[in-house]
Amino acid sequence: MVTAQPEPAYRGNPYQADCPTRRLLDRIGDRWTVLVVGVLSEGDARFSELRRRIEGVSQKMLTQTLRGLERDGLVRRTVFPEVPVRVVYALTDAGCTLLEPLRALQEWSIEHLGDVSASQEAYDRADR
Repeated sequence: MVTAQPEPAYRGNPYQADCPTRRLLDRIGDRWTVLVVGVLSEGDARFSELRRRIEGVSQKMLTQTLRGLERDGLVRRTVFPEVPVRVVYALTDAGCTLLEPLRALQEWSIEHLGDVSASQEAYDRADR
């Protein structure tokens, strides 16, 4: 007797123009996302702490990044009814699954920074 296999989960194809995985790749490949996830990997944080720890991020970009991550189910925003109101951001279980691949990218960028910088300098010096 042959049993029917369950339908496979939706599999995207980021090489197709209309595939939603492209938006997801845009989100997780964004530098601010990488840095926000990095900070939140160490524990929950308030907006002001995120802004302080991620040098160079504007209030607008941090707000947009957090909203997008929340919408995608990667970050949870918790509002505590206190005076003043306290808002804390944390990684969801789905957000935690990004830690390993993003950590690998971060380590790669640190390890290869010298080689990439040398290549950029050589390229910029070449007559083109």
